[in-house]
Amino acid sequence: MTRTFLQAEWKKLAMANYSIDSKILDKYLPRKTEIDLWNGTCYVSLVGFMFKNTKIKGVKIPFHTNFEEVNLRFYVRHKCNGEWKRGVVFVKEIVPRPALTFVANTVYKENYETMPMSHSWESAADKLTVEYMWKKRRWNSLKVVTEKTATPISNDSEEEFITEHYWGYTKISDEKTSEYEVEHPKWDIYRTTDYLIDVDFEDIYGREFDFLKSEKPISVFLAEGSQIKVKDGRRI
Repeated sequence: MTRTFLQAEWKKLAMANYSIDSKILDKYLPRKTEIDLWNGTCYVSLVGFMFKNTKIKGVKIPFHTNFEEVNLRFYVRHKCNGEWKRGVVFVKEIVPRPALTFVANTVYKENYETMPMSHSWESAADKLTVEYMWKKRRWNSLKVVTEKTATPISNDSEEEFITEHYWGYTKISDEKTSEYEVEHPKWDIYRTTDYLIDVDFEDIYGREFDFLKSEKPISVFLAEGSQIKVKDGRRI
């Protein structure tokens, strides 16, 4: 039985989902995985959310239990014993604490970067406003305004495709891939009524992603989130 490396709550996940030419992702694609499409479209997602009540190996680390994360990710699948595992690959993950970056880059060989970050959650009578901000040369932000009530994700929907990838894959080298499992229940989502994305994609993610600054997302939604468990990884 695989041991749990990290336990936490992932809350208020703002997700902006774009169509992208899969060739742009070739250099990030881990060995033994392939791009996972939905209705023939290759997706990349900008995701902002909060870690809450974080424990590593069952222990809360002072000043590292509640914090923001923003990541840019795409979707892959890996065939194991005749069955497909659906997972994500992160282009980059941004967090506000250097120790988080060190552990993630060392243990899982991920591409984490430390930046100043903040967030805002505002609840009004008829809406929620959730915003995540991070600073490199300037402040960037992902802001979503939604209806107040969350609803279950529909089966075989785009929202299900985006949220129901339960494996993480990392390209360690051309010959090695890291795999780990993330456990969580199916999430509820909030319908978006407005959003604002102000991100210098080239500065943060590289020139190949600069086109996203003028690209309209296919969809933007807010997932409520839940408790999660990240299992110890393995090499494939």
